[in-house]
Amino acid sequence: MCATATGDHFLGMRKDGSTLHFRGLRIYEAVIDEVMEKGLANATQALLTGCSAGGLATMLHCDDFSAKFPQEVSVKCLADAGFFIDVKDISGERTFWSVFDGVVQLQNIREVLPKDCLAKKKPKECFFPAELIKSIHSPMFILNSAYDSFQVRYVLIPDSLAPDNSWLCCKHNIRNCNSTQMEFLNGFRNAMVDALKVVEDKEGWGLFIASCFTHCQTVSDISWNSPFSPRLGDKTIAEAVGDWQCGCSERVKEIDCEYPCNPTCSRQLPSM
Repeated sequence: MCATATGDHFLGMRKDGSTLHFRGLRIYEAVIDEVMEKGLANATQALLTGCSAGGLATMLHCDDFSAKFPQEVSVKCLADAGFFIDVKDISGERTFWSVFDGVVQLQNIREVLPKDCLAKKKPKECFFPAELIKSIHSPMFILNSAYDSFQVRYVLIPDSLAPDNSWLCCKHNIRNCNSTQMEFLNGFRNAMVDALKVVEDKEGWGLFIASCFTHCQTVSDISWNSPFSPRLGDKTIAEAVGDWQCGCSERVKEIDCEYPCNPTCSRQLPSM
């Protein structure tokens, strides 16, 4: 099952006296109930997946989705490009900190965030994948670029803050970044790698963190499994996910070195 995204990641529960309502959680529950009735309840294997905001929604609903099935059913989740990082932008501000806080407050999603995290952290912190994955028990595969083009463009270097054309050129094509700008982007990459260290000890989890400048890699045949696909450990994304899904390999946890170390990234089409 593929999780696209509502504005509230299928978590919203707000209905007050205003005309602005969020009912993402009820939409999710209704969709799951319907597909279960249509035959998903008889599945022997199930995979929940989504990209970008849908990738974050996949993380948020993974355990709930798994709980819909008997224990003997193999249920896994694949989050593509949903690993959003709480980092400072080029002005030194934490842009997504306020964005995530706004989502939590406006759409009233606190009640569906992990309780063990809320006991120690603020709700907006528990909404970030770095904290969220600590509370997920179901097997998950995290597919992400260490230089996620969406986060580079809209979190690290938003248009309103780009001080000159060199930053504008850099944010749209990593090949245009100078050494100082690459040092900044490598800081983002290192923050992601550090946040993913917790996955090393999670049994049944998988990682594919390439150094390609891209976003959402499961939706395109070119990135998923083609002669132009990025490779880690000499495997395409499809091959790595396949090994993880079937349990054919003891370890499917690959993290690339810093850009531009991976020559297979240059074979991709430019990031959209």
